Amino acid sequence: MARSTASATKDPTSYEQALAELDRLVAQMEGGQLPLDQLLDTYRRGAELLAYCRGRLQAVEEQVKLLDDGQLKAWQPA
Repeated sequence: MARSTASATKDPTSYEQALAELDRLVAQMEGGQLPLDQLLDTYRRGAELLAYCRGRLQAVEEQVKLLDDGQLKAWQPA
């Protein structure tokens, strides 16, 4: 089964790129115009991107904990 877009075959290079692609995929799916096979491929790609984004966020959270002596502190906006 072929992928629907060329970007669906490569890994994202950044969190922001993954999030932008995920936003595009959600918009396509919400449009309701995709054939069933393409809808399934789009859903799978979205799940991959979501897992990537969650992994990146978890990695950043761990780095923040290290910088804050092992404790994740509440966000204090400036």
